[in-house]
Amino acid sequence: MIYVNSVGPVARNRLLGKACALVHPIQFDEPFGLSVIESMACGTPVIAFDRGSMPELIENGKSGFLVNNVDEAIEMVAHIKELDRAYCRGYVERYLTVERMINEYV
Repeated sequence: MIYVNSVGPVARNRLLGKACALVHPIQFDEPFGLSVIESMACGTPVIAFDRGSMPELIENGKSGFLVNNVDEAIEMVAHIKELDRAYCRGYVERYLTVERMINEYV
């Protein structure tokens, strides 16, 4: 595992696009989760704690895994290759585009 601090959009897309998964162990009820959407837009599934907006963004077992603790997150790493990266990208294209979010908000 490699920790990478904040990077620009080009490096971010390259890193996320080549990653096996984004591990998102949030410790609060995050209201949105932009990094989760950015990851799935790159075709990279997400392993996230089942808190805040995560159940609205991640389709459990399809675009990532929702877990309750670190042990469950570790367990799901072994299953990440079972997920279809194209499905992750398609999920964002279907449900999380700027246009759709604006139209649904209005």
